[in-house]
Amino acid sequence: MEEHIITLFHESIEAKMQSGEYLAPLLVDASDMLVHCLLQERKILLAGNGVSAAQAQIMTASLVNRFEQERPSLPAICLGSDLTTQTAIANDSSFNDIYAKQVRSLGQPGDVLIVITTSGNCSNLLQAVSTAHDREMDVIVLSGKDGGNLASLMYAQDIELRVPLESCTRIHEVHLLSIFCLCDLIDKQLFGN
Repeated sequence: MEEHIITLFHESIEAKMQSGEYLAPLLVDASDMLVHCLLQERKILLAGNGVSAAQAQIMTASLVNRFEQERPSLPAICLGSDLTTQTAIANDSSFNDIYAKQVRSLGQPGDVLIVITTSGNCSNLLQAVSTAHDREMDVIVLSGKDGGNLASLMYAQDIELRVPLESCTRIHEVHLLSIFCLCDLIDKQLFGN
């Protein structure tokens, strides 16, 4: 069993090493987009399903509360953390609308929507991205595999942080590290060391 655990650690390290060089310039671009949004006194909306929803909550907490240093709170809303709103929308409309309706009501031009997904094929996230574009928002997608259907919805100014791996576990691990990189870069650009 210990050998298996060591193998899992090695697979995780390899996935991060494979993705790091490819993602580094895109993470810089994404952090620049987020810093510009925040300097314009706009906000960040986040969405994901399952484990990706939990990662959206982690990023929201790191922005609203703090990352590694004390600093002013940054405006971020995790659209998946309000169960009452989600179930009301799903019950009265459709599960596919749970994020789009929130983006429509909360999103404003200049805001950024961050979508986290391993497959890129969830219809509720596809609708959220389309709605964000309608609201003149920029979009950052943390995706995996081949990018799925979300890849075709991206506008030229949008940023896709794709982890081209097949293992959902490894994609989630790289997404979490990418989220921490974004939080670190935002803090450094806005507040220094």
